[in-house]
Amino acid sequence: MMLIRKTLLATLAGALALGATGCATETATARKEPTYEQAAANPLIPANYAAASSLLARLQGQLAMEQPLIVATVVNIDALDRSSTLGRLISEQVSARFTLAGHRMIEMKFRNNVYMARDQGELMLTREIRDLASSHNAQAVIVGTYAQSSDMVFVNLKVIQPDTNVALAVHDYALPLDSMARSMLRAQQLSR
Repeated sequence: MMLIRKTLLATLAGALALGATGCATETATARKEPTYEQAAANPLIPANYAAASSLLARLQGQLAMEQPLIVATVVNIDALDRSSTLGRLISEQVSARFTLAGHRMIEMKFRNNVYMARDQGELMLTREIRDLASSHNAQAVIVGTYAQSSDMVFVNLKVIQPDTNVALAVHDYALPLDSMARSMLRAQQLSR
């Protein structure tokens, strides 16, 4: 009887120890929530603002402040009719930076097919965008693409004159393909 009790107690103690180790491991590996300080220090917004600032510097004196610009959704370079949360967010932040610089921005969140002419092997503005630019008296359109590699997201932004399709300014930059970017790229959706 004593042997059975000792075996039972040893088994119970082992199970408790194993359970405590499992709980400690589970607690240690549980995802730690980001803080407001970490969110404020996130480099995505500054990276997109810096890209927009580069475009603004290259456009010095080429744009009239009173005449609006259109910002289109940044799209996937391999599927020009598709974007993602990341593409839409880049567009929003570029638009915000241009707005902060005093430009009047017209958004195109609900428009499809920002780019076409895939069969010609080059990107060009659709007639719809040219018509929208004309109807809003927009002097330029900001367009962009992104491409995902194994560890980076490469972004290309252009400011295009809608009447001529001439690029007035361009900027290329890369973002790390970290867990945040991966989560925003996961659901590729129709560009809207």
